[in-house]
Order: sequence, then structure tokens, then C-alpha cells
Amino acid sequence: MAKLAKLGAFIFICVLRLPSLAEARKSYGYISSTPLNRSRFPRDFIFGAGSSAYQSEGAALIEGRGPSVWDTFAHKFADKISDSSNGDIADDFYHRYKEDIKLMKKIGLDSFRFSISWSRILPKGKISGGVNSFAVKFYNNLINDLLSNGIKPFVTLLHYDTPQALEDEYNSWLSHKIV
Repeated sequence: MAKLAKLGAFIFICVLRLPSLAEARKSYGYISSTPLNRSRFPRDFIFGAGSSAYQSEGAALIEGRGPSVWDTFAHKFADKISDSSNGDIADDFYHRYKEDIKLMKKIGLDSFRFSISWSRILPKGKISGGVNSFAVKFYNNLINDLLSNGIKPFVTLLHYDTPQALEDEYNSWLSHKIV
């Protein structure tokens, strides 16, 4: 993650190395010099990129976000991660999303799939533990900025970053009470 943050362009992971149609055909025994571009796809094909909250947002220690199971793991078992990185800063999408959306628009993306950090919205894992208004504002602003730039938001509600509070209380998904 630290290496990606230095590159400052996590959204390009999904689109950097698409083979040209010629390369694809050649590998299957076809020969063509036609490049891969939008005109080769159906008109309603959606071009997009995606991210996960833990791997891209950062801002783990500010504005009321609670720890997730990944925060705990990355800090407790840093030796299990090849470069000992964690999601504390990540790609800093939390602070840089407007710049990243401009890049998405510039390269012609139609959509962006992102996950909502459960531990950012509900720091203690449940509504009874309080809703983080900073998080609600962030995700509202993110969605509004995507829409105002003509980019369709696709939301993932859980990307394996359960709040640590629920892990502690219910042993996470081993209990039906977590739902």
C-alpha cells in the first residue's frame, strides 16, 4: 500500500495494462492490428475503476473513524505484510478524492466502484454506538462529486473491513448476532 500511495494514482491499477485487441487475438491465433478502444465495446458498456475503503481512503486516525479488523491486524502483525504497510494513510483518497475524480474524468471513466468503511460510518459498529457525521458528509460529498463529473457511483457496503468493536463483541461473522 505504501508503494501505491507514493504513485498517487490507485485508480489506474484497473486500466493500466489492458491488452490491445491485436494482442488478445494474436494469443488466440488471430492476427489483427485493431487497437482496443471504446468503439470495440457495446455502446452501453460501462468503463470504470474500483477501490476498497481500507486500501485507499487512509485518514484512519482522524474525524472519528473507529478501527476495523484490518487496522488491528496490520498493526499487530506488521511482519505478515511484505512492506509492513497499513491503511492509516494508504492512498489518502479521503483527502484527495476530488483530484482523483478529475483524473477519472480525464481518462474517460463512466463509473467508480468504492466501498463504504463501516468503521468510519459506525465507529463502534452499531447505530447505538453513534453515527459519525464526518463520514456521512465525506461519502455524500464523494457521491455528489462523482455525479457532477458524469461518473456513476457503485457502492460496496462491506469489503471485509468489519469494525473491530464487532469482532470483539460477537467474534465477527462467527455469530449471527452481527447482522
